[in-house]
Amino acid sequence: MATVQNPATPKLRAGVQPLRADQGSSFLWRKLHSLLGIIPIGAFFLEHLLSNFEALKGPIAYGQQVKFLNSLPLVRVLEWVFIFLPILYHGLYGLYIWFRGKSNVVYYPWAGNWMYVAQRWTGLIAILYIGQHVLRQRFMGISLPENPGAAFAKVQHELANPFMLAVYVIAMIAICWHFAYGIWLFAAKWGITPGEIARKRFGYACAAFGFILLVMGLASIWAFVSPKYQNAPEIAPVAVLQTLPHIVSS
Repeated sequence: MATVQNPATPKLRAGVQPLRADQGSSFLWRKLHSLLGIIPIGAFFLEHLLSNFEALKGPIAYGQQVKFLNSLPLVRVLEWVFIFLPILYHGLYGLYIWFRGKSNVVYYPWAGNWMYVAQRWTGLIAILYIGQHVLRQRFMGISLPENPGAAFAKVQHELANPFMLAVYVIAMIAICWHFAYGIWLFAAKWGITPGEIARKRFGYACAAFGFILLVMGLASIWAFVSPKYQNAPEIAPVAVLQTLPHIVSS
């Protein structure tokens, strides 16, 4: 009597699959997507976080930082080439990868699958938040490039709305997670951390780095809603910073 053999159970390979050159044109698009997540988007995120950290020093220091950034040579070209367009591509192609991929958290609830799902959802939160943030802060209301002294008050008014405050906090958590885990994925896929031990150790480093960024981000948000600067002027006199530097620390 013939016996019916059960089909072999497919084996799941541990680790992160590297980027391979034999995957057709998608290899280049995925490689570009991965690289842009670190440079320039990741670099811009770090710069943006450090700039926002100036809010802890008060409206004048924050306005002066906004003034400095908008006085850079070819700042509008840099803004589109190294910020807006890379973020747009990274976000849209990330959604494309998400819709074409599959997660097996129901059948295989392993850490890797949960990380995959978390990375996709935090990416969605990030792109939605960035879209509304750029629209509201850059293109709506008073123009900050021409009025950098109004930067602190503009953000402060927005965060006075409890709903928007919650949006900022949730988005900060999501973006810090997405960036920190994105660094880990970048290192794994590009062969920077070969082997499980190297990836595990680097994972701890990325988690610690992401936590530090989150603390900085939440501290910056607190600067806008804390009682210390409740009576901040609508337009801070940023020009006096050059002649009266002690105002920053007062």
